[in-house]
Amino acid sequence: MNSKLLAFHVRGDWWDILKSLGITLLVTREYEHLIVALNHDGDKPIISFQPMPHPSGLTVDRKKGVAYVASTRNPNQVIAFEPATGHMVRRDASPESFSLDRPLVPICTRYYPGCMYLHDLSMIGDALYANAVAHNAVVCLEGDGAYERTWWPRCIDTEAGPDFSQNYLQLNSIAAGTTLAESFFSASGDRISRRRPGHKNFPVDRRGVIFSGSTREPVVRGLTRPHSARLYQGRLWVDNSGYAEFGCVEEDRFSPLATLPGWTRGLCFSEKVAFVGTSRIIPRFRQYAPGIAPQRCVCGVHAVDIASGRVMGSLIWPHGNQVFAVDWIAATFSGGFPFRAARTRGSTLEQQLFYSFETQTVKDRAFGRNHL
Repeated sequence: MNSKLLAFHVRGDWWDILKSLGITLLVTREYEHLIVALNHDGDKPIISFQPMPHPSGLTVDRKKGVAYVASTRNPNQVIAFEPATGHMVRRDASPESFSLDRPLVPICTRYYPGCMYLHDLSMIGDALYANAVAHNAVVCLEGDGAYERTWWPRCIDTEAGPDFSQNYLQLNSIAAGTTLAESFFSASGDRISRRRPGHKNFPVDRRGVIFSGSTREPVVRGLTRPHSARLYQGRLWVDNSGYAEFGCVEEDRFSPLATLPGWTRGLCFSEKVAFVGTSRIIPRFRQYAPGIAPQRCVCGVHAVDIASGRVMGSLIWPHGNQVFAVDWIAATFSGGFPFRAARTRGSTLEQQLFYSFETQTVKDRAFGRNHL
């Protein structure tokens, strides 16, 4: 891996914010095939990573203690990560050589057809859901690898039934409520057309919407390529990507809270802080960002005060490109991934870990205990 991809600089109180919140921030960087974890262990910052092909959506099941990441390749995958809590006793390994801080390790993967074009992931109740963007639908991802279309906007209904045959809307994020009906979903448009996402003449400026889960109709209009819709503290938040904005919905209109240096995508909250990702503009998609000056864009994550909109701190990857999703786990749950930024080529330490790791799920099942 190119070590330049992990080079960074910070602005403001970035590391103090992570330390005070007691979190490890997870960030998917899709075109660089990396998931990055940012953590402050109380003494120093720690940056770790996990290579993964084209990681996109990311969500954490806080009840079960599992992080899920979508890999949007053909076929699509959803990979589950849990903390390694120990090592199996082996005569041919020396696990004590690895300083264990409960690093996240992959425990299983599910494969889905590439035409699903999975984007955002979210927990609704006890079930894992995803945007099947190329189906214009939200799907429930079953534990056995099956999936079921469970929600779609009314605008794709036809006399012959809902049209799942190709991507018309770029239905790309889930603001998860307690049920599907109480959730919201962002999209770049709200009608079937011959001009589709990916076409250079697909209209985007102010055409984006947020759909209501209950009515399946738009409840917010006037957005431009919106991403990362989220419900937090009783409010609906979203990244208005094409204008580099982050904000919330007031009545039926988007109200920007902060304008950031880049294509806004990736959003999570901890206490009074929103963590918002920004990306550079990919030249062939320049038409999707009418409100952004490409030369001012940076790849990074920004801590925004949700009361004032003030950017309290940022971490910037000067050689980075695209951020897709951002979420957090408690630092006590895991300090990040096995691979450290200082050891981008890997070492026997990681080899020993992957050779003999144990997770709490493995231990519980081995002894017949219920993981929950």
